[in-house]
Amino acid sequence: MNQRNIQQLERAIERAKAEILQLGNLRPGALTQQYSVCGTPGCRCAANPPQKHGPYYQLSYTLKKKSTTRFVRKEEVARIRKEVQTYARLKRRVERWVELEAELSDLKLRRAKSRKV
Repeated sequence: MNQRNIQQLERAIERAKAEILQLGNLRPGALTQQYSVCGTPGCRCAANPPQKHGPYYQLSYTLKKKSTTRFVRKEEVARIRKEVQTYARLKRRVERWVELEAELSDLKLRRAKSRKV
């Protein structure tokens, strides 16, 4: 990364913070689509080839070190998918913010060291 000055880094950090505030509703997790076999004799899922039941949607996530899986109704899938995508954007933006803060800290340390020499 090109060496930037303190003011440029501080402006980039403020932009990163502002982007985070604009994200909207979010939730952690992964949304998956499931199909199942009920096992009832003569059911379509027992045919050859099987026609499984579904799709059913599940949201799986870990929060406060506790893993959770929830079923999601079809009418809620679009909203949940958007919230999961927003959470992924949040993680990327926070990672960028941390990178900028580390770069700023390193620059300040180098400047302080060069003043002492």
